[in-house]
Amino acid sequence: MLFFTDPDRTPRPWETAARLPIGAGVVFRHFGRADGRETGLRLRDATRDRGGLLLIGLDAELGETVGADGVHLPERALGQAAAIRSARPDWRITGAAHARTALDAADLDALVVSPVFPAGGASADRPALGLPTLTDWTGMARRPLYALGGIHGGNARGLIGSGACGIAGVSAIRAAFGPD
Repeated sequence: MLFFTDPDRTPRPWETAARLPIGAGVVFRHFGRADGRETGLRLRDATRDRGGLLLIGLDAELGETVGADGVHLPERALGQAAAIRSARPDWRITGAAHARTALDAADLDALVVSPVFPAGGASADRPALGLPTLTDWTGMARRPLYALGGIHGGNARGLIGSGACGIAGVSAIRAAFGPD
């Protein structure tokens, strides 16, 4: 499971991260927030306490600063994976996949396919890929795929048999594990 942060929908993401199941990961997307370093350090503490992974969205420098386990790259930046892998061979590198062509990206440990279902946030304007496409992509991919986008308690069971290695989310994970 990967919990994706969002400055608007998860204003205090460390509170949710501290309640995630043991071993779950967090992708901190700070989008240039002034408190990125402080939030990243809080997330590092929370994920370390839970035996989880901390990936920083697109910002390897912040990843270094907070002692992250790696980075998550948006689809437009998948080409940066090789340079990051060269500089930090011990890091985990994941990337976003919204189009079939992203499955061919090199130097990634996993891809996050989105949006599988109609979603909000950054994927609200994208058409849902659907379960048949997710299943096709997992059969073609050379690495594990996580499913992201519009996943909630009512449709998560539909992912069984799709080949996805796990789920990723923002609002549903915050709703399930957040402090509210």
